[in-house]
Amino acid sequence: MSSPPLSLFLVRHGQTEWSLSGRHTGSTDIPLTNDGEDEARALQPYLARIHFDYVFTSPMQRAKQTCALAGLGNHAETEPDLSEWDYGDYEGRTSAEIYKTRPGWLVFADGCPGGELPAQVQTRTDRLLTRLAAMRGNVALFSHGQISLVMAALWIGLPVLAGQHFLLGTASLNILSVNPAHPNIRVVSLWNATPTFLAGRS
Repeated sequence: MSSPPLSLFLVRHGQTEWSLSGRHTGSTDIPLTNDGEDEARALQPYLARIHFDYVFTSPMQRAKQTCALAGLGNHAETEPDLSEWDYGDYEGRTSAEIYKTRPGWLVFADGCPGGELPAQVQTRTDRLLTRLAAMRGNVALFSHGQISLVMAALWIGLPVLAGQHFLLGTASLNILSVNPAHPNIRVVSLWNATPTFLAGRS
């Protein structure tokens, strides 16, 4: 029997102090808040129903914590390309603070001084998606906000800039897959399903 087609279960990490305050968090390795831990645990009943052929997590502890509390930590491999956008000089700053010196700044268009440019983020995300596309079955990916938006955009053939049109809550579950009737067409099967939303479907 052949393996099922590829489905990417993309999970943003739970709440941190910086995600709560809107501070851009790339390389700063901060933990989940207590509420963030609760969010991650709330994913476990839903994810427990699914057989995952692969589990990958960003190297950052907030992603690894979310993976473990969601019940998949024992099966996870660290994947550096799931790391968040490198914010460089904008690390730890809010968008409102950045606008004071750079009005109209948008990470998907402008990138970050001292950090990653959109083209660099696209290169590593394309590299990751190419590897994932060679797999079959269900793949869990524990990652971050902006890089997940880029991944979704590129998955369906849109540019990095299109990431601005997606919203992504903490500890949200998202599924990138293919159209069953047209396996060559990539789709977004589920988006921004928070633990509260998932609990209502159980």
